[in-house]
Amino acid sequence: IRPSRFLAQKEVGERNPNAADHCNKDPEICNLYGGGGNNSTVTCCNNKCIDVSNDDKNCGACKNKCKFSQTCCRGQCVYLAYDKRHCGQCSNPCVLGELCVYGLCNYA
Repeated sequence: IRPSRFLAQKEVGERNPNAADHCNKDPEICNLYGGGGNNSTVTCCNNKCIDVSNDDKNCGACKNKCKFSQTCCRGQCVYLAYDKRHCGQCSNPCVLGELCVYGLCNYA
């Protein structure tokens, strides 16, 4: 017997990513998804809970859109091809003295 989809219960903390959070009415709802506390980077943007530390359309703050070919890393828009702190991917620093070229540290 197949269980009813209407009676199925979700695990605690699991949510439908397409569902509206309606955080404009209750901003505290975003704390549930971001772990809460002062270090939480999840905030209410356009009535949705968004992690502003890695969202290219809301980088660091709501409606702060990264430029073409930029990526949001730790709340800053960066060029992964040339940033020594985020070379090729977020949080991938080059060794002191090396340059980041085409997303590779010390490209020769």
